[in-house]
Amino acid sequence: MSWSKQNIKIDIAERPYQWRGDSEWDEQRIRKAGKLINEKLYQLKKRYGDKDVQDLLAFAALQFAVRMIELDSKASSTEQEDRLIKVNGQMDAFLKQFKKS
Repeated sequence: MSWSKQNIKIDIAERPYQWRGDSEWDEQRIRKAGKLINEKLYQLKKRYGDKDVQDLLAFAALQFAVRMIELDSKASSTEQEDRLIKVNGQMDAFLKQFKKS
């Protein structure tokens, strides 16, 4: 079955939204993201029941953004570790050659 761009309808904070998806994979990710947002809103509503939905959405967005920054930092650290391992290997190879001379 071929996939053409389709409108994907999701509800966030009990409001309907449409998103265009390029593939079935997009649809799965969009639906999963909508579910995560709604779950986070439910948690925040239980914790801060007196807050407006817009405030809860702002809290959720902030938490997701902080998590993204944390993941980006970890990815950067992994890249730096990989580079250090590569440089260390190159240094070892150089020193082995140097010792042979």
